[in-house]
Amino acid sequence: MVKTHQPTMNNNIKRQELLIRREESQLGGGQTRIDKQHSQGKLTARERIELLLDEGSFQEIGMFITHRSTYFGLDEQHYPGDGVVTGYGTIHGRMVYVFSQDFTVLGGSLSETHAEKICKIMDLAVKNGAPVIGLNDSGGARIQEGVVSLAGYADIFYRNTRASGVIPQISVIMGPCAGGAVYSPALTDFVFMVEDTSYMFVTGPNVVKTVTHEEVTSEDLGGAKTHAEKSGVTHFTSANDVTTLRQVRDFMTYLPQNYGEYAPTTSFEFSKNKLNHIQNILPDNASFPYDIREVIECVIDDESFREVHADFATNIVVGMARLEGRTIGVIANQPQSMAGVLDIDSSRKGARFVRFCDSFNIPLLVFEDVPGFLPGTDQEWRGIISHGAKLLYAFSEATVPRVTVITRKAYGGAYDVMNSKNIGADMNFAWPTAEIAVMGAKGAAEIIFKREISGASDPQAKWLEKEAEYAEMFANPYRAAERGFVDEVILPEETRAKLIQAFKMLENKAEHLPQKKHGNIPL
Repeated sequence: MVKTHQPTMNNNIKRQELLIRREESQLGGGQTRIDKQHSQGKLTARERIELLLDEGSFQEIGMFITHRSTYFGLDEQHYPGDGVVTGYGTIHGRMVYVFSQDFTVLGGSLSETHAEKICKIMDLAVKNGAPVIGLNDSGGARIQEGVVSLAGYADIFYRNTRASGVIPQISVIMGPCAGGAVYSPALTDFVFMVEDTSYMFVTGPNVVKTVTHEEVTSEDLGGAKTHAEKSGVTHFTSANDVTTLRQVRDFMTYLPQNYGEYAPTTSFEFSKNKLNHIQNILPDNASFPYDIREVIECVIDDESFREVHADFATNIVVGMARLEGRTIGVIANQPQSMAGVLDIDSSRKGARFVRFCDSFNIPLLVFEDVPGFLPGTDQEWRGIISHGAKLLYAFSEATVPRVTVITRKAYGGAYDVMNSKNIGADMNFAWPTAEIAVMGAKGAAEIIFKREISGASDPQAKWLEKEAEYAEMFANPYRAAERGFVDEVILPEETRAKLIQAFKMLENKAEHLPQKKHGNIPL
């Protein structure tokens, strides 16, 4: 018979001490500060983790860590966890690592030990091949600690860079993120921001006013709307903490755990009535705009498109989608915005997204309707040459399956850049409406037949005649198909089926870049 031993009084005291310490750690900076956080429409660090992760899955690391500083009264301010909650758990059953800064503890400021906790989580994430998610809500470096807090930021930046392309890194800005702190999110793959309660900037409104004499609010300088529309720093925005964290949970289902795995396959639905709709999206007049999102939605699984950078550089559309339950990355010119022309911002936006997908084995689907690169002194002086080359480089470097569908215009150098056959695309389809040429028929006729037009008795009629002649020759996909630059000319309603078969055929694609340390992308 096994004897059981009742806990001694000494053991009971020790157990009680642990329970009390745990309870204290849950309060962060105290109930008063928690109430203030709630009054600002913000959740606490722990509440955010509970919403982000599967129920009951969070395992905390470093609950009792405190700072080591004794300067400027810090020796009398010790809080378990030191302003950041760290650990691991699951999202839809898959492992993730997470840190959540606690603004109720010394404004969430980053100390030496605070940084060490984050670094430990990042190291574990890389070692175990799982994503890391940072919930940022911090007043910045802990000034009382001086250089050690700055060194802590550098330790984090270094790990962000080393982890890039190894595991997905997600940053969620849920409060202030200023000064050097902004560079960690900038080094990660995707940034989410909460509207009205979060902001990011290197120098705040007061410094801006002192140096440049500009008066600007925190919201206008670095709020969610500003970074979503103007700078492109953030990829997603949402109304509050709850909807933002739900958005992150959903987005994680499109991503693999690491560079050596594939995104999970899910169940899917496809409404066949979309096959009828896709036939009627393109206007009869090739100069009229249409929404490329309609084309995308008619091809992919129902309600599976998750647009990235939706409000930035709207002349190109990028995002995650699913085709028969499998994740793909979509890049598409948007005729509804600036006629779908490529410019500096759209090139940067597209290049960044292409490189992410290539890093994590996500096949690329390109919808092309591009009249060229945006002309003008502004673009040329700001470096459209080098910025446009970023998108060209990204596609050329990518080794994942790559498929292009040309819906309408494919003109000039932009045709080459948008995943053309000659920069390594695996399969290129074209609709009967595709126009593949150096430039539009009107401009081409003016250049090629300049003498004939100027010497004609009716120059305008001759110009129209020559324009029609050039259009008949190139305003169709068949010249390109004859040369093998287009693999097949297909009807719009055939697109989904053709893409499914193409990506299945490319499942085992193996392509290796020349041996080198790394390429030199035109940054």
